[in-house]
Amino acid sequence: MAPVKVRKICCIGAGYVGGPTCAVIALKCPHITVTIVDLNKARVDAWNSPDFDLPIYEPGLEDVVRQARGKNLFFSTDVDKGIEEADLIFVSVNTPTKKSGVGAGFAADLNYVELATRRIAAVANSSKIVVEKSTVPCRTAESMRTILEANSKPNCRFDILSNPEFLAEGTAIQDLFAPDRVLIGSLQTPEGKDACEALRSVYANWVPSERILTVGLWSSELSKLAANAMLAQRISSINALSAICEATGANIDEVAYAVGKDSRVGPKFLRASVGFGGSCFQKDILNLVYLSESLHLPEVAAYWRQVVEMNEYQKRRFSKRVVDTLFNTITGKKIAVLGFAFKADTGDTRESAAITLIKNFQAEKAFVTIYDPQVPHAQIWEDLKEASPHLTLEQIQKQVTITSSAVEACNKAEAVVIATEWKEFREIDWQDIHSRMSKPAFLFDGRLLVDAEKLRTIGFKVTTIGRGEVL
Repeated sequence: MAPVKVRKICCIGAGYVGGPTCAVIALKCPHITVTIVDLNKARVDAWNSPDFDLPIYEPGLEDVVRQARGKNLFFSTDVDKGIEEADLIFVSVNTPTKKSGVGAGFAADLNYVELATRRIAAVANSSKIVVEKSTVPCRTAESMRTILEANSKPNCRFDILSNPEFLAEGTAIQDLFAPDRVLIGSLQTPEGKDACEALRSVYANWVPSERILTVGLWSSELSKLAANAMLAQRISSINALSAICEATGANIDEVAYAVGKDSRVGPKFLRASVGFGGSCFQKDILNLVYLSESLHLPEVAAYWRQVVEMNEYQKRRFSKRVVDTLFNTITGKKIAVLGFAFKADTGDTRESAAITLIKNFQAEKAFVTIYDPQVPHAQIWEDLKEASPHLTLEQIQKQVTITSSAVEACNKAEAVVIATEWKEFREIDWQDIHSRMSKPAFLFDGRLLVDAEKLRTIGFKVTTIGRGEVL
């Protein structure tokens, strides 16, 4: 049996993974027709918008879509047509952490994966290669294969592959253009290897062969969780050290620089912050915790759980430092929070540290003003409401205001908290900001973003995470 020659690709799910990934595939493979399908009509309409007002902010994404859309890249709500016409189908749906039932708070909710799989089985009239693109627990492919085989039509064959994404939001397009590696997992059968070769040939249009790694199906699934867990572990480790730095007078930047010079360690992911966020790190670690517990490995589960607990501790510690510095109370005080996305160069707010900080400030009865250059106001309100389900939106809006500029957010504020490392916050006219604030004017840098000494000469009382400086 020869590998399938891929001419048409369908991607189920037009979110942060499926949209950018398949847009780049379309750009790099003009001979392949790529259709991205989603049941969310508003999202599809945004992908198709005449002015390219895309539903996702990612540097470089608009340019990719402009070059390919309408040529060999299409966005549609007709899921069935996309499935029927495709040779290869990416399943790139959301896999959030379960909120109820067995494994609540840790296990991945695979409802959308199962629904997509059942839809493929019901619609497909010819053999397909089905590719896990969503981040899923180990051996999810086995469940997908069981569903497909139990519901497939006569003479309809399905081969399952795992092709996890390793994108960093904010640099996703760059990561797709020049990936460290592309990982493809398959069953080690002749049919599985042929399916693997079919997908490998797609990526080979622009990715060097030595960067396309082919492994077993289960190894591929676990590799995604392992990579994110280890990256998050580094962040929690440096954040734990930042607390020691503040207590001893050491400088976390200097410590990280010295440690990063060790070739066995390296400098990446050693930048202290108020905490990591995003859709992957916490979800994948909790998934690993649940997997470890399911396999009766409590010590392993406890080890990985501590990475998440350290991240939550860092947020609480930073919030407390704001309160302690502002004379042990922020009741009735105005706190400006600059940044709401979980990191710069993305509009994604999932697990953002800013959400926790603002919730803590609300609990202390402060008034909070928020500015973020990319996150829609509606998304901010939705996140704050979810974080405080006991409060109505009207109650939240009595304490929280969203502004259209950093200057507006900081006007008459007693403290500024930098929660996201947007470049524009580094370039703010801080002299002007200081003149508009109540005095003394406090600034809390949770991202090691600004020049603390320069701001002190202006008149700010600056507190920087991971530095044991005295005001």
